Amino acid sequence: MSSLVVFDSSIFIDYLWQGRHQQRLLSLAGIVRTSAVVLAELWRGATKPQERRFLTKLEENHPVLVPTRRNWIESGQILADLRTRHGFLPGKLRDLHFDVLIALTARSHGARLVTSDRDDFELIRKYRPFLLEVW
Repeated sequence: MSSLVVFDSSIFIDYLWQGRHQQRLLSLAGIVRTSAVVLAELWRGATKPQERRFLTKLEENHPVLVPTRRNWIESGQILADLRTRHGFLPGKLRDLHFDVLIALTARSHGARLVTSDRDDFELIRKYRPFLLEVW
């Protein structure tokens, strides 16, 4: 199991709004890195001062991984394959784009991606292997 861990937005959303995963987060083995894409997703939805403080601390306390040029290009290629093979409409492809970038960025760093969004990430993993843990 990889010592680097990247959390998908779904874990933080579950934690912040539903109080889920607290014990798992406290007992986590690994070095946490934050995805710039996850931060962007979470900032987009942050409306309360406590949420904004959480995101600021998350960025300050954990190095931020940024998608590379190759990750961006590869994400477009994967989305084109998804459109061809599954007939996904533009809205679904837009919804998947950030998830593909998060997965590719974690993969580039050999990090384990932790999510509660099993279906989308297992679909993405059919196109590019990466370490995945579903909570």
